Amino acid sequence: MTVTATTQRFREFKMPDVGEGLTEAEILKWYVAPGDTVTDGQVVCEVETAKAAVELPIPFDGVVHELRFEEGTTVDVGTTIISVDTDPSGGGAPVPAPAAEPQAAQAPAPADEPKEERRSVLVGYGPRSTSAKRRPRKPQPGAAAPAAPAAPAPAPAPAAPAPAPVSGANGHGGADTRPLAKPPVRKLAKDLGIDLTAVVPTGPGGTVTREDVHAAAAPRPEAAAAPAPAPAPAPAAPAAAAPGTDRTGRERRIPVKGVRKATAQAMVSSAFTAPHVTEFVTVDVTRTVKLVSELKADPDLAGVRINPLLLVARALLIAIRRNPEINASWDEENQEIVVKDYVNLGIAAATPRGLIVPNIKDAGTKTLTELASALAGLVATAREGKTSPADMSGGTVTITNVGVFGVDTGTPILNPGESAILALGAIREQPWVHKGKVKPRHVTTLALSFDHRLVDGELGSKVLADIAAVLEHPKRFMTWS
Repeated sequence: MTVTATTQRFREFKMPDVGEGLTEAEILKWYVAPGDTVTDGQVVCEVETAKAAVELPIPFDGVVHELRFEEGTTVDVGTTIISVDTDPSGGGAPVPAPAAEPQAAQAPAPADEPKEERRSVLVGYGPRSTSAKRRPRKPQPGAAAPAAPAAPAPAPAPAAPAPAPVSGANGHGGADTRPLAKPPVRKLAKDLGIDLTAVVPTGPGGTVTREDVHAAAAPRPEAAAAPAPAPAPAPAAPAAAAPGTDRTGRERRIPVKGVRKATAQAMVSSAFTAPHVTEFVTVDVTRTVKLVSELKADPDLAGVRINPLLLVARALLIAIRRNPEINASWDEENQEIVVKDYVNLGIAAATPRGLIVPNIKDAGTKTLTELASALAGLVATAREGKTSPADMSGGTVTITNVGVFGVDTGTPILNPGESAILALGAIREQPWVHKGKVKPRHVTTLALSFDHRLVDGELGSKVLADIAAVLEHPKRFMTWS
């Protein structure tokens, strides 16, 4: 049949879950266009999830038939993003089908159903029943939905949408009458007092988006201009407005999505879940600064990136070894403290897409050279936007270097699931009392934030004091290791 031939010829590539349970991704860039030939394993686009930017390879050969979404569009996982003609020569099954079925002339139902049945299964995602069509419960306003087999069906079609909003609004209707929307969008509609059944959906597959809800909540221009003479004075109002009151054209709105959205949600969750405590210490790091210079000049370390951050990271690892309870997490469900015998050291990195925190796995087992190489590679990969989701999961403790911006210190917020985060401030030459005399010394301020549910003041103070002691007297890098 025609449907069978089409299914064999055209294959669809769906948005995969490239992270850990992610629900959506934004298409950053297409590397192909309709008409381009693609091969199995060829990268066709780059997408940004809530964790990182990832390139997607296509799992079959053919010619690009259609790109379903434009760059900058956020697409749900499992939604088709590109269709490929796997038989561009047209040598597959014959397109003409036996015209034995009179129902073929009835356009309304076949026009929709075959389109759903054509959707091929993505390689590696398992078989899929043709009866399980995507979003079958969504009736579009004004469309003749179930009554397709008989000719009189179009007559009652206008009445079909009428009961749907009523039952959905009352909350007693069937599952088929419930508007499609994500939980955050439903909450937004509830907060704004908007009935989702009255909102016109514009999202993929008839999904109600946040923009749809805001549009429904916006005041109607017609209602505002109810009196007939009102439109005439309206244009004059902006002209007569005092300078500075009209901000049109002087404001910019930046969509919060991808990495920035995930960071914002994580920080809010952390700030209002874990009771934060931050302690500070100002320390003379003159000897550490001198050690950095000496290590840079060491021929055995040629090509190794040596900087103060590397030695601060090493000092933190030593402090954790001396106080292992700081490297832990809080298990809310079981009401337990989980102490970890490994350290996945996170380094906060500023990227064009936002702040991300990839981590060095088993950092406590690495030598100074190995730690330096891992740190340099981690930062470089992050700035290129190529950090994988695996590199950003499983962190246990984090360092954020605010000193690179000339900032003395701060009160860092914990990454969710971690118990401590260390902020390194700017290293400045300042007057300092050294051996009874005021001398110029290199001084910095360290700040340690920790989760007070599992880290008390004594433990947090010991860890911060140990870090400061190692940086003030670098010989402890050897004696305390």
